[in-house]
Amino acid sequence: MSSGVAAHISQGSLSAIFDSDNAGGTEAVQPILQCVQIKPLAGASATSERYRVVLSDIQNYVQSMLATQANHVIQEGRLRKGCFVRLKSFQANQVKGKRILIILDLEVIEELEDCEKIGDPKPLEQKTEEDAKPQSTTISSNGFYGNKSQQQQLQQQQQQTLPSRHNASSSASHANIYPIEALSPYAHKWTIKARCTNKSEIRTWHNKNGEGKLFSVNLLDDSGEIRGTGFNDQCDALYDLFQEGGVYYITSPCRVQLAKKQFTNLNNDYELTFERDTAVEKAEEQDGVPQVRFNFTNIGDLQTVEKDTTIDTIGILKEVAQTSEAVSKTTSKPYSKRELTLVDNTGYSVRLTIWGNTATSFDVLPESVIAFKGVKVSDFGGRSLSLLSSGSMTVDPDIDEAHKLKGWYDAQGRTDTFATHQGASVGVAGGRSDPMKTILQVKEENLGMSETVDYFSTKATIIYAKQESFAYPACLSEDCNKKVIEMDGGWRCERCDKTHPKPEYRYILSLNVSDHTGQIWLSCFDDVARLIMGMSADQLTELKDNDEKAAGEVFQEANCKTWVFKCRAKMDNFQDQQRVRYQVSGATPLNYANECSKLADLIKLYDMN
Repeated sequence: MSSGVAAHISQGSLSAIFDSDNAGGTEAVQPILQCVQIKPLAGASATSERYRVVLSDIQNYVQSMLATQANHVIQEGRLRKGCFVRLKSFQANQVKGKRILIILDLEVIEELEDCEKIGDPKPLEQKTEEDAKPQSTTISSNGFYGNKSQQQQLQQQQQQTLPSRHNASSSASHANIYPIEALSPYAHKWTIKARCTNKSEIRTWHNKNGEGKLFSVNLLDDSGEIRGTGFNDQCDALYDLFQEGGVYYITSPCRVQLAKKQFTNLNNDYELTFERDTAVEKAEEQDGVPQVRFNFTNIGDLQTVEKDTTIDTIGILKEVAQTSEAVSKTTSKPYSKRELTLVDNTGYSVRLTIWGNTATSFDVLPESVIAFKGVKVSDFGGRSLSLLSSGSMTVDPDIDEAHKLKGWYDAQGRTDTFATHQGASVGVAGGRSDPMKTILQVKEENLGMSETVDYFSTKATIIYAKQESFAYPACLSEDCNKKVIEMDGGWRCERCDKTHPKPEYRYILSLNVSDHTGQIWLSCFDDVARLIMGMSADQLTELKDNDEKAAGEVFQEANCKTWVFKCRAKMDNFQDQQRVRYQVSGATPLNYANECSKLADLIKLYDMN
């Protein structure tokens, strides 16, 4: 059977791909290869898994990295060890003396049955030492199929970028186009060809360290998306050059750094910062680069989406409210907002809020189709959506989803009635499980380090309750809870624009907890902290003002007690540094009967009889 299948494989194509002298053959353009190994890439986040794949053409094998948009072939179980694939789009690179393919698109050939590795393929070697140029990248092959010896690694430690096979139309001056997917802090002398899918307004800041301005753009190519930001001089130089929808060549030097996830909704671990010598050139050919890429969530499926998740959605504009003014919680400055109502063919409607100039200049007619990219899911009113500053919207886009939605609405949707997500709760709607973890597992599994919030439960003992800044003075208005400021004999709330004779103190309690594997800091808000401290923050604040020793005894009383904490882990930005914050959403005292039953069940697992 192997001999028959071997006739379909593009033998020698891997050598042709990496040898520009032989790259013109048709087989090298879309070669058929055998997958001989698949392995998850270490350190990938839960929301953007990465895979390394070894491909063989019988004569040679080469290590490959699968672009995230092609992950579905593994997740659907179609790409397997022993199967055969046709490469449709890829990027050839040399990394630390090893040849690497970045696979952007491929087709699994189902009619060719899986089989064991055919032949005895050899690792694809470089032809001369002159091929290697002084560059490096983060793609590593330590411990992977066909790994070279340490001596060979020391001989060739750098990278050369080779021409991509998916962008033959690139101009001669930009022959070596780098895919966005392959950018990392260790890649140098690169050029990307990308479409600007979104450009922000110029934003300014003023603080104790000075003042400045910035703008950002979202950049898209076949392999993925990345955010680019220009500060001060680069803001002046590049802002007018970038236009939404335009295609640009961007050439290093340009800093590639870890993305600040609180400022971007793109699925990329890195972002760009334009530097003084960064070259940005508008491409003469505007084709060959995709338009905005969407990953839509239906309105009816919002019940299954966790709070604070960033999604794309599409719907029919049913209602448009008037603009209104709101006051920022952080800056206390007024800003405009407008609420839209969207519906789709799932029979649900949802409220979506747009902000600032987008809200004031909004002039889309009802019953238009609007596609939103980068909206945040809230549990306010069950489920609602908010367009992020880095997000975008496209009216009546020329895509299949929009055409189908318009056809449904014209045929029947105009007269339908729609349900809302009113009353859906985060726990019920999300079907969320909070797995029990030890503190060591929380740290080793990097909970909170991904783009989404991680939830877990842990059984731990309080070893220290922080007595400083354990509460804050809050507004007395219903559903406000914003911090108030003492002035002119009263307590003023900027959000409500009211002055109260006294505040209500609410907990922001920090606990250091420990189990047999380690310790972490947890943050508790009012409801949970009341349970742990045994009194309200008002009472404890008054006690501390009148008898500091007695207040200290209350804190001591909370120590050495064991609780089961339900927690959420999320990346937080503090003093320009990113850290994981563990927030307690619920706490229950230890149930000794239940704990004994769990231990008894564990003991039974060790029963050899």
